[in-house]
This record gives sequence, structure tokens and C-alpha cells, in this order.
Amino acid sequence: MGSAAAWQLARAGKSVVVLEQFEIGHHVGASHGETRNISAAYPSDVYQDLLTEARAQWKELEDESGEQLIDWVGLVQHGWQDPLHELVETHKRHGIRSEFLDPAEAHARWGGLRFETPVLFTHDAGRVRAAQSLRVLRERAEAAGATFLYNTPVRNLEVGTDEATVHTDTDSYIAADVVVTAGAWTSKLLPAAAPLPRLRVTQEQPAHFAIADDMAIWPSFMHNAVPGDPADEYFRSPIYGMLTPGEGIKAGWHGTGIELDPDERTFEYEEQQMLDLRRYVREWIPGANPDDFTAISCTYTTTPNEDFVLERWGPLVIGAGFSGHGFKFTPAVGKALADIVDGKPAPKLFRQLAR
Repeated sequence: MGSAAAWQLARAGKSVVVLEQFEIGHHVGASHGETRNISAAYPSDVYQDLLTEARAQWKELEDESGEQLIDWVGLVQHGWQDPLHELVETHKRHGIRSEFLDPAEAHARWGGLRFETPVLFTHDAGRVRAAQSLRVLRERAEAAGATFLYNTPVRNLEVGTDEATVHTDTDSYIAADVVVTAGAWTSKLLPAAAPLPRLRVTQEQPAHFAIADDMAIWPSFMHNAVPGDPADEYFRSPIYGMLTPGEGIKAGWHGTGIELDPDERTFEYEEQQMLDLRRYVREWIPGANPDDFTAISCTYTTTPNEDFVLERWGPLVIGAGFSGHGFKFTPAVGKALADIVDGKPAPKLFRQLAR
């Protein structure tokens, strides 16, 4: 989100310095890895409007860089039907192409997945080339004049009425506008007086599973347990996943990890969660091998309502609480943060600072 804001601000002619505490391409936070889903799985009109902006911004970033960043392979959703029928009505209002398929037809198309209920296939969805996107955002921001400083942790943030002072180990920066996109470190970095909602930091543990069916075609996918179905009682949350070319099928539970301090992570997965995830792959992803996997460790920083925080507090412009579903919105969030710098507030849904 910080790289996206830097791109938007720099190309608007602003003087931009980006301070990142870790090395370039690090795997310590939330935004790492090769792929993310880009779905339209939101019944909220506010999120659908943000997605419309995101799709336009992704296209603009692709055009500016000359690189493909989105694979529009579509997304299938199955399991609990009530939310899917509600979602279709939202899609109609926003011009999103989606359709229901019966389980047999869906399996004939995507033999690597198993279906027992009608399947909602969204054409305007797929996967983001996440690591590539971060590189492109940085390169385009730098081309517009932004400076990125890696291995440069912020040690203190002094917030005044009209400006803030940012202290690193070697320098101090004074600015009228400081955009804070610190992920799991947001609450630790901001002054105690900052009126944030509670940000719950968890270590999540998806995994890449080896492909067992080399002929399978892979959409992105989401699966909700059917309420009251004993066969789904082991589900810890909705499941999500996608193909990561060269690494396998990524699958994971959503927001079920242990709460922790981001500076005290072990990066070790919790055994029972992984056993349940492997059971899911065994039962529902016949095109992947549940016994051949590489565990992934990442963080979620989640607000109580799982809505984002995009709001100004004095000289600070805060982007936080992306709650495990923010990456698809990255360039639109960057634009929203740049707009806040220019005095235009984000939608009310994202103005969550206490007053």
C-alpha cells in the first residue's frame, strides 16, 4: 500500500521518500509471495466501487510498465449458497460478469477441484502477480521521482499539529503529510494517542501443495462451509486458493492464525491447522497432493469489522487493517491515500478512527 501511494503521489509531482524497515523483497510481513486472488466476492457496494477503481488502476499500471500483472483466469465459489445468491445481485448492479454452474459442469471445466453444490463462476476475477506488482510499483514510483530507503526502520514518530517528524537511526524527516502503511507494526509505530480501532495481528499459515494433475486448468477459488453440514465441521473458516505458477496450488484458511507480536514470530505452523488444511486438500482438491506441501507464514492485521482504515489523523494519513483481503485493492488504496493527502476523504466505511 505504501508503494502504491508513493506511485500516485510521485507522479502527481509530490516529493516522496519511502522508509522500509526491512530489505527489498523481504518475507517478514503480509505482502510477499508470488500470487494473490483478485475476486469480486463482496456484497458491499462500497467495496465493489473500490474494486472498479482497482481494476482501472491495475490496467493503468500495466500500461505504464508494459508488464502483465493480472491473470484473468476467473474465480469459482461454492459451498454455502445464500451468500452467493446475494452476491450475484451485487454483481448485476456493478456490471460484473458471473454465472452459476452445476457441479458436474464445473468439475468438467476444472477437474482439479471437487464440487457438490452449484458453483458461482466470476469471469472478472483471477490472480494478481503479487511480487511482480510490488516491483513494478516501486519502479514506477522511482521513475516519477520517489526515493525508496530499505533497511531503514522508523524509530520514533513525533506528531505535531501541522507536521510530523520521522526519526530513523541516521536521519530525521519533517513533513506536513506522513503516510503510514506499516501493516502489523501500525499500533507499535503510532503514538499511543492515535485513535486506532483495535488491530489484531495474527500469523496465518497457508501452504503451496504440489500439483498432482498436470492437465488441470485452475481458476482461483473460494469455498464456504455449509451451515449444519457435519462433513464441513472441521472447516476453520472459508477457504481460499489459487495456482501459483512454479510453486503449486496455494490454499489457506482465512484469519484463523494465532495472535502475536510481529517482532516475536517463530514462523512455525500450528500442527492441527495444517492437518485440517491438508484434509481439505485431500477431500476437495483432487488435482493437488496433500502430502507434498510447502508451508507459508504471513501476517494479517485485522480490524474488528474487517474493514480497512483509510483516514487522516493530524499530519498522518493512515492506511491499516487490511484484514487479509486487501492486496487486490492495492493501487486503488494507494490512490485513496494520495487523495487524502490532497484533502479528499475516503468513503465513510473506511473512516474508522475514534473521535
